[in-house]
Amino acid sequence: RIIRAVSTASGAARSCSRTACSMGTGTSRLYSALVKTLNSSAASQHPEYLVSPDPEHLEPTDPKELLEECRAILHTQPPRFQRDFVDLRTGCPSTHPFMQWNILAQALGEGKDNFVQCPVEALKWKERKCLILEEILAYQPDILCLQEVNHYFDTFQPLLSRLGYQGTFFSKPWSPCLDVEHNNGPDGCALFFLQNRFKLVNSANIRLTAMTLKTNQVTLECKESACTGWERFRSAQGAKISLIVCGDFNTEPTEEVYKHFAFCSLNWNSAYKLLSADGQSEPPYTTWKMQTSGECRHTLDYIWYSKHALNIRSALDLPTEEQIEPNRLPSFNYRSDHLSLVCDFSFTEEPDGLL
Repeated sequence: RIIRAVSTASGAARSCSRTACSMGTGTSRLYSALVKTLNSSAASQHPEYLVSPDPEHLEPTDPKELLEECRAILHTQPPRFQRDFVDLRTGCPSTHPFMQWNILAQALGEGKDNFVQCPVEALKWKERKCLILEEILAYQPDILCLQEVNHYFDTFQPLLSRLGYQGTFFSKPWSPCLDVEHNNGPDGCALFFLQNRFKLVNSANIRLTAMTLKTNQVTLECKESACTGWERFRSAQGAKISLIVCGDFNTEPTEEVYKHFAFCSLNWNSAYKLLSADGQSEPPYTTWKMQTSGECRHTLDYIWYSKHALNIRSALDLPTEEQIEPNRLPSFNYRSDHLSLVCDFSFTEEPDGLL
């Protein structure tokens, strides 16, 4: 079967001025990779960060080893908050974990976003990247979509490649990270997938007409026998394609961009609506932060999917207000100002029509 996954991030202002503003030992073979960029400066001063390492020269590793490295570095920090999965369906065959997360660009977190109640130590890249990696390793998604990534070439691409992932990255035009002194280059969207589950059919950077900004789009074909049978897909009129579109859309459910997705002819559903009592409401928030401009509590992050081609078996629950704590995000427990979204997908047996 064919999955077309699109990772997007809005280029709109990140501040609360919105109208709706309502590790390890020295002998470890991973240690040098983990500490490599602790004090990295602008990518323009380090051109090697703009070149992806050759995957054939990256030694495979066990996820448990990388997890141990992360936990060794984080041993003096509070443990990452554990979230539970909510079972939505039973008896679904061959599931495919899918993760969506705006991880907070390092340059913005330290130099631009003004998180007035976040301890400075919680924003340090040495510990923050380990907590981000620890969260990814906890769920080991088949497909991983990240936004606000400005450490792709020096951190995420080499480390995740060793875990069997293939990645694609596109930097954000006019990235605000470039305005921050000692930045690590522009942030952008990154999309990773497990090579033993999928193969890359094609990849394209498309321009969003609403914001005239580009995003990542890749097409994946499932390798498993249960997913075979769709050898080709046609044009947008009548194509049998399993679509997943996710990202930080910087738009509330009451706004036009959301309504365009919810009511368009592509027959999409929003995955996290299924956690609500009526199955029709989005979560009360996916980001909640305290900035100099005030308190910002919004639902901005979504996973849209072809509802006649895909089922959701379970979804990662969101923390309550008490679990987020008064200082909000980011914090020692949550190293981004956005919460990760994770769903466990399965294919329907007989998808048909335009998906």
